[in-house]
Amino acid sequence: MKLFLIAAAANNNVIGNNNQLIWHMPADLKHFKDLTMGHTLIMGRKTFESLGTPLKGRTTIVLSRKKDYDAKGCQVAHDLSDALKLVKGEKEVFIAGGSQIYDQSMNLHQSRRIYLTRIFASFDGDAYFPEIDPAQWELIERTDHQPDEKNKYAYSFQTYKRRLRCK
Repeated sequence: MKLFLIAAAANNNVIGNNNQLIWHMPADLKHFKDLTMGHTLIMGRKTFESLGTPLKGRTTIVLSRKKDYDAKGCQVAHDLSDALKLVKGEKEVFIAGGSQIYDQSMNLHQSRRIYLTRIFASFDGDAYFPEIDPAQWELIERTDHQPDEKNKYAYSFQTYKRRLRCK
């Protein structure tokens, strides 16, 4: 199984504040949908609750330490190891946040790619995407975009591939 991390992060690696996205970037939302449609998403409880509902066309596994947590329409796992057991037969699975889940996933040997939308602005926030270590990750694709009437900030779709195997 291959794990792909998918996120949008500001220049200062902020991904959210108070369990909410800070920006509204329709191009990023479309990019996320195009990449993840038909696949399984693994996300933390807070990320799931910020969405409010499972995303159509995708299987969602929610990580929660709460033993009685119920996420309607989703599977629940109590740690990343349990979530990975649930998707053992799948070829590609996406890690969709938040900060703690990205931190836990970044160095797993199954983590093969990072799909990062870089928002070219800095924001105050309380959730961060981990630093991408260039010794472990190689930027293999980058498409830059200027702001437009729907997307307030300049941004870039970036794809990283793992250089070295870890853990």
